[in-house]
Amino acid sequence: MTHALHDPIRHNSWANIHLLEFCQRLDEQTLNATVPGTYGTITATLRHIIFCEIDSLERLLGQAPSDPWHTEKRTGLGVLLTHAARMATDWERFLSSNVDSEHLLPLDEGDTPVPAGVVIAVVIYHGSEHRGQVCTILSALGHEPPDLTPWAYAFASGRIRV
Repeated sequence: MTHALHDPIRHNSWANIHLLEFCQRLDEQTLNATVPGTYGTITATLRHIIFCEIDSLERLLGQAPSDPWHTEKRTGLGVLLTHAARMATDWERFLSSNVDSEHLLPLDEGDTPVPAGVVIAVVIYHGSEHRGQVCTILSALGHEPPDLTPWAYAFASGRIRV
C-alpha cells in the first residue's frame, strides 16, 4: 500500500524541479526581478524554498543539519536543481519509513517541540506559497509561468491518464 502523503510530497518535489528547470531558461535580469508582496527576487525565493526544505527534511530524517545557508548568495539554479532532485529521493526514503506524524521534533528556534506532521504540512504550504510568488513575478514581467498545479503533476507523472 502507498502512503497517503506520497502524492502531496511528490507534487511538491515535482513542482520545485519543474519551476527550477523553467527558470534555468531565463536571463539574469528576469531572475533578479521582484514585485511588491513577494519574498524577493526569483533566485532568492528559489534558494529560500530549497534551503528551508533541506532543513526540514534533515530534521524529519533525524540527520544532522547540513547548513546549506552558508553558500546562500552564491548558489545558482543548477545547484538548487541538484538539491531538489536529491530531496525528491530523500522524501521517498522518508515515506518508505515508519512515518509517525506525532513524533516530536525540536523546533529550529526555541524550546517547544513540534510534531513531524506539522513540519510536513509547513514544507508543503511553504513551497506552494513561494512558488506562487515566483509565478507572480513571472506573470508581472510578461512571462507565462509553468503550470505547477497538482493536476499538472498528476498528468506529468502518469497518475492520471487521458
